[in-house]
Amino acid sequence: MQQLQIPPLEEGEIYIGAIGDKNGDFYHVILLPGDNGYAPWQEQMDWAKSIGGDLPNRIEQAMLWANHKDQFEQDWYWSNETYHRNDAYAWYQGFGIGGQSYYGHKDDDRCRARAVRRLPI
Repeated sequence: MQQLQIPPLEEGEIYIGAIGDKNGDFYHVILLPGDNGYAPWQEQMDWAKSIGGDLPNRIEQAMLWANHKDQFEQDWYWSNETYHRNDAYAWYQGFGIGGQSYYGHKDDDRCRARAVRRLPI
């Protein structure tokens, strides 16, 4: 069986795995260190960018919950995905029981955040 070459990691980073997108392109997902406390969605998006990352998408969050939930508080974390029917809302992931929801109002609700970086394969 062929194995992927895991990319070099910076101190505190955790390799999450490889994932493919809808176009058939594959990339590595790396969890960056640090947990940002409660803030609205755009503030968390800006925070992730300021440390060289992005908020994870919903598929990445599901992988994080399935394999690395010990790296998170048992709380709600923003994703980088806006709800497609109303862009005032964004998806978020619960790291307690593992549910996802789209009913997080970007301006009014506060969730935690973790950032990831992606490297093409």
